[in-house]
Amino acid sequence: MDIKTYQDNDAIGLAELVKSKQVSQKELLDAAFLRLEEVNPDINAVIRTRKEKVYQEARNEKGQDQPFFGVPMVLKDISQAIKGEVLSSGSKLLQNNIAKTDSNLVAKLREAGFLFLGHTNTPEFGLKNITEPETYGVTRNPWKLGHSSGGSSGGSAAAVASGIVPVAGASDGGGSIRIPASFTGLFGLKPTRGRTPVGPGVGRQWQGASIDFALTRSVRDSAALLDLLQTIQPEAAFQTPLYEGSYLDLVHKSTDQKYRIAFTTASPVGTPVSEDAKKAVHKVVKWLEEEGHHVEELESPVDGTALMKNYYVMNSGEMNRVITNLEKMLGREITLADTEIVTWVLHKAGEKVSAAAYSESLAGWDIAAAQMARFHQKYDFYVTPTNAHPAPENGELTHIQPQIEKLKQVDQLTRVEQQKRVYEMFLPSLTYTPHTQLANLTGQPAMSVPTFLTKSGLPMGVQFIAAKGREDKLLAIASQLEQSDLWINKQAFPFS
Repeated sequence: MDIKTYQDNDAIGLAELVKSKQVSQKELLDAAFLRLEEVNPDINAVIRTRKEKVYQEARNEKGQDQPFFGVPMVLKDISQAIKGEVLSSGSKLLQNNIAKTDSNLVAKLREAGFLFLGHTNTPEFGLKNITEPETYGVTRNPWKLGHSSGGSSGGSAAAVASGIVPVAGASDGGGSIRIPASFTGLFGLKPTRGRTPVGPGVGRQWQGASIDFALTRSVRDSAALLDLLQTIQPEAAFQTPLYEGSYLDLVHKSTDQKYRIAFTTASPVGTPVSEDAKKAVHKVVKWLEEEGHHVEELESPVDGTALMKNYYVMNSGEMNRVITNLEKMLGREITLADTEIVTWVLHKAGEKVSAAAYSESLAGWDIAAAQMARFHQKYDFYVTPTNAHPAPENGELTHIQPQIEKLKQVDQLTRVEQQKRVYEMFLPSLTYTPHTQLANLTGQPAMSVPTFLTKSGLPMGVQFIAAKGREDKLLAIASQLEQSDLWINKQAFPFS
C-alpha cells in the first residue's frame, strides 16, 4: 500500500479497503509505522510503540465484521490504558506503571477492530494546554515545527495531523481535544458529560469535567466513533440518554434546518484576543448567514473569571488527591523533585482547600450549567474562537527558573493567596485558550472546526457549543462546513 493512499483515507475509508480485501491489516500497519518512523523524530508525537505485539494482533483474521477492522490508531498516555503496557500520564513517577487491564474506552475500541500502535505524548497529568513534559520532551506542531501542537492531547493531534494515523485517542478536561485540534487543523469533538466510557475503577474524571474521546480529520470518523462509544454505565457518576439514531447516518443526510446562533469574539476572562481569532469567527459567521441561519453577537451569560477560579479549586483538590494516592502506592513521601512545578503548586494548594470550598466551587459549575441551559432555550449554538491566538512557540508557555522559584514558595501562602497564585501561574496559558473550559464545567458538547489559516500558515479553529445531548446538531453543522471551502484539512499533509 502506498503512503498517499493510506493518508488519503480516513479511518472509515481504510476499514472499507480491508473489508474489500484491497489491502491487508499488515499493509496498513506497514504504512503507519513507515510514516511514524519518518516524522516522529521531528514531531515527537508518539512516545512508546508496541510494534511486535500489534503485528501479532493483526494476524487474527476474526472479526472482519468489526466497523474499524485493521485500522491503526494511537492512544493518549493518560486514562487510555492498554493491558500490559505502561500508562505514565506524562509523569516520571509513573514511568513503570503497568496497566492491569484495558480501560473501558480502549476495550470498546479494541472490540471495534482498531489496532493500537502505542501511546502519545501528553503534559504531566494532562495539566497544560501545551505538550512539553520534562519526562518525554516537546511535541511539535506538524504545520510549523517551532510551534506547539497544543495540549493536553498534543501528541495525539500531531500524530493525526502528520498522517501517522487517521484517528487518535484523546481526552478533554478543559479543552484538551479542541485546543490541539485548533492548533493542528483537525476536527475535535468533546462529547456531553457521561456520553463515553470511564474507568474501570473510577466513575468520573475531574468531577465530570474530563471526558475521553478522539481526534479525527473527518467529521464522519468522529460520528462513527460516537455511535460506537456512546454508553450508559450503571457504575458511572454521570449518564446522558443514548442518541436513538445514527450519528454516522446523520452526517450523510442533507438538511434544510436553520439554526439560531449566538457568537462572540471576546475573551470570557478579559484577556486579549488576536485579530486572527476574530477573523476566523467572522469568516464562519459570514458563511452561516449566507446559509440562512439566524446569527447575532452576544457575550457569554456566564462569569468566565469566576468559573475559572472554581475550575482551579477543582484542579488543586484533584492533584492533592493524586499525589496523596501516589504516596500510598509508592510507600514514600513525594517531593518537588518528583514532579513538575505546576503539579506541585496544585498539590500544595489542594492541601488547604476545605471541603466547603471545594463544594462551593462545584456549585459554581452548576450555576453556569443552569445559565447555559437557559441560553440554549433560545440558541442552538454558541460560537467562539477555539483558541484566542495561533499556536505559541515551543517553550513560550513553559515556566522559566525565576518563575519556578516564586512558585516554590506556595507553601508559605494562605489558601486565598495560593488560589491567586494558581490563577497567575496559568494566566499566560489561559490567555491563549480562554474559551474552551466553559463546556467542560457545564457538561455540554462542543467542537472545534478547522476553518482558518493565518498568513503565517498556522491553523485556527472555531468552536461551537451546543446544549447537553445535542451532538447531533454539532455533527450536522460540521458536516455542512466540511463540504464548504472553509474546511482547511482537505489540503495535503502539512509535514513531510
